[in-house]
Amino acid sequence: MCGRKTQPIPIPQLIPRPMSDKPPLKRVTRPLAELVEGCIAPVLAAQGFAASDIVVGWPEIVGARLAPFCEPVKVQWPRRPGGPDMPSDPATLVVRVESAFALEVQHLAPVIIERVNARYGWRCIGRLTFRQGPVGRDRGPAPARHDPSPESVAKAAAAIGSFENEGLRDALARLGAGIAEAKPETGHKR
Repeated sequence: MCGRKTQPIPIPQLIPRPMSDKPPLKRVTRPLAELVEGCIAPVLAAQGFAASDIVVGWPEIVGARLAPFCEPVKVQWPRRPGGPDMPSDPATLVVRVESAFALEVQHLAPVIIERVNARYGWRCIGRLTFRQGPVGRDRGPAPARHDPSPESVAKAAAAIGSFENEGLRDALARLGAGIAEAKPETGHKR
């Protein structure tokens, strides 16, 4: 080389030390219901519900037959005449119900009140009020539509015959083909 002496570069000693002073995190799986409870609690509280028990357990309270046609909307608590320290009267549970089932739910009102109170363990609900309207909960998505096959459309068009309006004939052929594909073959004719 050029006559110069090179000195070795000192290598710092590696001291093993923990990456963090915090203990390692334990991953605990929790039921989804526990996580959702915290998210929907403020919304339910705004509607007068102390907890999600009535909303979540509604099918058990009214029965599987009526649950798709009615749902609890809110709990209306009466004003306390003597102040916040005085016991209050029972609340009113407002229930949205589809019109065809309103009479049946009205006849079952004492049973529903009893079941809600039994769920909470005290007489918190004294009466039900009904609001008629559509109930959209527990409804699955609409079944997917598919176009009928070209063979069944041609077969239906041949059965229809001729029309002055071609658009109407094509629409009727597609309708007939869709109906024919949707019906299972029963083996007997009308």
